[in-house]
Amino acid sequence: MTVTAGAPIEVRDVVTTEEVRPGVLLIRLNRPDQLNAMTADLIQRLRDILHEVRDDAGVRAIILTGNGSAFCAGLDLRGYGQAPGNRGVEGRPQAGLRVQKHIADLHEAFRGARAPVIAAINGAAAGGGMSLSLFADIRMMAKDAKLHAAFIKRGLSACDIGASWLLPRIVGFSRASEILLTGRDIDAREALEIGLASSVHEPQDLLAAAIEKAELIVSNSPMGVWMTKEVLWSNLEIPSLRAGIDLENRTQILCSLTKDHREAVSSFLEKRPAEYLNR
Repeated sequence: MTVTAGAPIEVRDVVTTEEVRPGVLLIRLNRPDQLNAMTADLIQRLRDILHEVRDDAGVRAIILTGNGSAFCAGLDLRGYGQAPGNRGVEGRPQAGLRVQKHIADLHEAFRGARAPVIAAINGAAAGGGMSLSLFADIRMMAKDAKLHAAFIKRGLSACDIGASWLLPRIVGFSRASEILLTGRDIDAREALEIGLASSVHEPQDLLAAAIEKAELIVSNSPMGVWMTKEVLWSNLEIPSLRAGIDLENRTQILCSLTKDHREAVSSFLEKRPAEYLNR
């Protein structure tokens, strides 16, 4: 996806995209009247956008937020629509599993993008909306925003859309169990205290703070950021410290051979800003 600084990239009814700073892509979920609840169209559009920018060297950081008063209220209970591939001839289990996978497989799009994703949680993030925020690399919250594992309040398991794998790794097993088993609200203050959010802001300041954070990421070398994100996620799945360090060692040598590294060292010694060209 080729972008021009300061200009809208593309606008659709359910999702909008805009480059708000050079290299910083803002993605807005755009169903404000329905609290940005998930439908097949919204999820597919989000998947498509993340796929388009996956290997785009011009996109260096991504901010995901919601338009209106909510981040994402989870599944639209009035109707999700049909997931791709469903031709109306399958039974309920097959059709339901298609919907599950259509949403849950978003994790691959988030993780696969070179650019780190910042979730700017501007309001309620409930059910699938909470899980969506867990896919992000960084979570920043408005002071009045709340997270809510709503699945268990709807007669379902709270272990859904990656929550049972991601949440314990973020806040620990016991705390994750309490959050998922009760289905209670987590306000921004608590989210910050338990490490579920990295920062909390006044609602009117959240987006500016997220852009500032994205600009800090963009100021670093493209290769260094890409490899840092990739190794961090990979090491969540590696079973030993030894294996994790082996991966770090090889990645560090790979980065040391790039022009990015030479430019970073030169700019430091010359006391000037680095100029990276994704080399």
